[in-house]
Amino acid sequence: MNVLALEPWFGGSHRQFLDGLAAHSTHDLRAVTMAARYWKWRMQGGAVTLAEKAREACADGWRPDVVVASDMVNLPAFLALSRDWLANVPVVLYFHENQLTYPLREGRERDYTYATVNYLSALVADRVVFNSQFHLGEFFGALPDLLRRFPDYTHIGALPGLRAKSGVLRLGLDLAGLDAARPAAEARRAKEPGPPVILWNHRWEYDKDPEAFFRVMNRLDDAGERFRLVLAGKTFAEQPPAFEAGFRRYAERVLHYGYAESFADYAALLWRSDIVVSTSVHEFFGVSMLEAIHCGCHPLLPNRLTYPELIPERLHSPLLHAPVLYETEDELFETLRAMLRGQSHRLPVEVLREIPADLAWRVKAPRFDAMLAEVAGER
Repeated sequence: MNVLALEPWFGGSHRQFLDGLAAHSTHDLRAVTMAARYWKWRMQGGAVTLAEKAREACADGWRPDVVVASDMVNLPAFLALSRDWLANVPVVLYFHENQLTYPLREGRERDYTYATVNYLSALVADRVVFNSQFHLGEFFGALPDLLRRFPDYTHIGALPGLRAKSGVLRLGLDLAGLDAARPAAEARRAKEPGPPVILWNHRWEYDKDPEAFFRVMNRLDDAGERFRLVLAGKTFAEQPPAFEAGFRRYAERVLHYGYAESFADYAALLWRSDIVVSTSVHEFFGVSMLEAIHCGCHPLLPNRLTYPELIPERLHSPLLHAPVLYETEDELFETLRAMLRGQSHRLPVEVLREIPADLAWRVKAPRFDAMLAEVAGER
């Protein structure tokens, strides 16, 4: 079966997803992509370029049986520009994130232009797929408020039909690639004994709340607790000041600072770490956290967002090991202090690796293939 994939934001988790699907799918997948920059323009005008590129990609006579597009695609515009040759091809819309509930920087107001693009794209898609149940719930919880902003013809009655064609299918992870870095990383780790390593491996942006992370680190340091840090993640021009202040304070204990240049380098950092912490105020899925868990890092996660869904219920409050989910910043501090003092222990590596095991691409690719074939068959 032929699959045409559209991705105007070919970077980060969007790229990981598409690369992984292309590498493991049994379908013949052709990807049409654009560079991961100017996200607002990608959603407003990217459809013109995608339509041109798609036509070029199929110039040899290849025709898709189904189209899969990310949430950054203005799907109505793309389909209008491609109606002469894609009019009867079904479309799957995959939501990595959405612009209805993505948190804003303090003091900024939401521009509902982009939320409306998401809504209209979902309306025209044959199937709408979210990367987590939490994400699906957030989207449909926010849609009525969006529609009530319209002065008339709100079409609230369209929501049940939209919900009926929507579902959840978690994305795949390159767990094999992480495992490939394990021997070298563990050999290096054996040569650098010391206090436990606490890992930050999220984007260096406001929605991950690095200020809360460093407040807890500073409290631990003030209490005399010994630890080292790995501060990894994609950085941007507007870097939160908490990182620079944290580096100045902990420079001698920082094993890594900044973006890892390759996936192998990134994987090695995960294998060298002991505890991974999230203080996020936004998370529609949690790729980086699941990657760290696979590499044996005990997770400490806020009991909100998608995290309770990702962690098996039996591990929400383990009896013999440190908690995984926390409610407050104080609780995070107390849990970390107990772990650093040896009063509370990490979950065994073999237990941790079970958490993301079904997200390996060898498991997920057949499920995506089956879903795409089902949608193609419905036409």
